Amino acid sequence: MEKLNIGWIGLGNMGKPMSAQLIKAGYKLTVFNRNKDKAQSLLDLGVEVSASPADLLKLNDIVFLMVSDDEAIKQIFTGAEGLLEQDLSNKIIVNMSTVSPGISKEMALLCKAKNGTYLDAPVSGSVKQAETGTLVIMVGGDEAAFNEVKPIFDKLGKLAMLVGETSAGNNAKLAINGLLALHAQGLAEAVLFAQSKNIDTQSLLTLIENSAIGNIFSKIKGEAILNDNYNAAFALKHIVKDLNLAKNEGLNTPLAKTALNTFEKAAPEYENEDIIAVFKAMKS
Repeated sequence: MEKLNIGWIGLGNMGKPMSAQLIKAGYKLTVFNRNKDKAQSLLDLGVEVSASPADLLKLNDIVFLMVSDDEAIKQIFTGAEGLLEQDLSNKIIVNMSTVSPGISKEMALLCKAKNGTYLDAPVSGSVKQAETGTLVIMVGGDEAAFNEVKPIFDKLGKLAMLVGETSAGNNAKLAINGLLALHAQGLAEAVLFAQSKNIDTQSLLTLIENSAIGNIFSKIKGEAILNDNYNAAFALKHIVKDLNLAKNEGLNTPLAKTALNTFEKAAPEYENEDIIAVFKAMKS
């Protein structure tokens, strides 16, 4: 089967390895990034670079977005030379960014008015999963459009699931990231308590990994604590953003409130470090 031409917008920590997965799978990619240097770095892989989102849309029937926040989405859709300057007939826009459910509903309506289709499809996983095509993708929107894009999703992740109508993917991602924040804070508190009782950190982590509460997250972030490595795979500032988005959607439970308070206090000093830098914030 002939592979579709694909447009990709956003070449940050996640967007670059995700787009590279599609190139490896044989898709022809056209890319756009506000930072032109990041786009140029993919030229050796055979991509074409567009001058604007509008120009990119002309060349492709499916366009993926992986950017930072709602404001970036607004600029890409409605800014000068944005996607909505073009006719979207028979086009599918797939927003894989972690953004508010509200922005997805807004952009979906604007796309529909231009005869296009919008899917929200945020991912669970970090840089390593993006590099290995093992992300988990949760999708909101039209079922027929999801089925059309599904073979592409399968090159990016180990699971792609349609979970509901527009914004359902966003809400599922906020639920998962709420749990992620609790995992990070819980691990940090457990290590700090054990250290206060003179229990070796490696010994504690080995016990955790071999118990019913062990998981990939505790293994990776436990190793980060052991190695004093807080380079951002998922920056702490992003969990603050996501917890606030979840709060705006009604996640105001006791643990969620506590986690938001903890990460907001940590953000001024550690926002550009990894989420598990909350350990350093709580230790200080």
